[in-house]
Amino acid sequence: MVASSSPDQASASTRSLLGLGFWVQGFRCFPWMAVNFFLKDALNVDPSTLQLLLNSANLPMIGKPLYGVVSDAVYISGQHRVPYIAIGALLQAVSWLVIAFLSQSNISIFSMSLYLLLSNLGASIAEVANDAIVAEKGKQTSTSAKNSQSPSSGELQSFVWMASSAGGVLGNLLGGIAINRFAPRSMFLVFGLLVAIQFFLTNTVHERSLKLPKSSSNVGIRKQLAELAAALRKPDIANSVTWLAASYAIIPALTGTMFFYQTEHLKINSSVLGISKVFGQAALLLWGVIYNRRLKSISPRKLISGIQVMMAVFMISDLLFVKGVYREMGVPNSVYVVAFSGLLEVMFFFKILPFTVLMAQVCPPGCEGSVMAFVMSAIALSLIVSGYLGVALASYIGITGDDFSGLPQALLIQALSTLLPLFLSSFIPDEVKTKPRRKE
Repeated sequence: MVASSSPDQASASTRSLLGLGFWVQGFRCFPWMAVNFFLKDALNVDPSTLQLLLNSANLPMIGKPLYGVVSDAVYISGQHRVPYIAIGALLQAVSWLVIAFLSQSNISIFSMSLYLLLSNLGASIAEVANDAIVAEKGKQTSTSAKNSQSPSSGELQSFVWMASSAGGVLGNLLGGIAINRFAPRSMFLVFGLLVAIQFFLTNTVHERSLKLPKSSSNVGIRKQLAELAAALRKPDIANSVTWLAASYAIIPALTGTMFFYQTEHLKINSSVLGISKVFGQAALLLWGVIYNRRLKSISPRKLISGIQVMMAVFMISDLLFVKGVYREMGVPNSVYVVAFSGLLEVMFFFKILPFTVLMAQVCPPGCEGSVMAFVMSAIALSLIVSGYLGVALASYIGITGDDFSGLPQALLIQALSTLLPLFLSSFIPDEVKTKPRRKE
């Protein structure tokens, strides 16, 4: 990609960089599918330990506001987005390649956790920079009505959403096939090489080619923190982020329990789980298309609340599945897992797309990276809390790797918890008035 002052070439450079970045972000499910089976089969962890490890590995995601402030304020060779994408890719490459080449005697739950933490640190840094570019370009295009070739508000968000979903589709499809044919560490090696390639390709891009909005390279971290704090005091931002985080955190996640229930109790083949995740990622991809073409005009409050209701409906469906209602109707377990379990898993993320569009509209100019990073951090923290609540719930009810008798009760509690945030849906703005970017 070559730097150019042409708007068309700048748009192409932006889409190429973001398309690769978000595609790799979606493809991360490929090694993480192997992590699930590696922890279960090679390290012999139980459902609760599996869920604790996977949720704890996401702790670096909580630091996204700090990474966002640094990327907003600290320039590297005159750039403050692209170098951070490269750094993130490098950290991921190192972590996955080390895991791939570690001898069996050196692999433990502790060492595995450390490298997974390093991988997610790199992923979170890269995601912050990518999200900041999307926010900057999204605000730039939404307020540049004079440029007839500029995409409409939300189009870039939909593009990167679809790129991430496409990576997820391929990652889950290949992961479901590879897990039966190759050792997990071979899958770690493949992904490590992929992010290494991303690192080298990213280094060929200069930020000038993206034509990002101009800002001072000497803003300073203290001033950037002050601007972030001021932005977070805006009611539209503060209330929306509070609601979104609570809407995730209040739901006790049962991912580890369901993984063991499907693989150990129902004996669902790993390839079926892979297809299930492919189906879910395909639904995410379709959601991006539908939102961009049909749903952008719907108020954020109505759309996000509707998604929350659908999540609860699918959880009740899981309850019926565990109780054997669908089997009595002649629906095979594998068919349900593919069509419904995969869809419920990704439905948690449906509301992120309209929410990021909302944030891009209300985010003050100059701190897009910080605000979007804070939003992603809040989501990451709430999902970790959700995972820990799920472990506590499973432990309280008495669900183990061999006893799933309490799973229907846990699913009912999960569904009821999902409906609780609807009572505070007024926290989400019903209409958003976009303010023009200030002139530098």
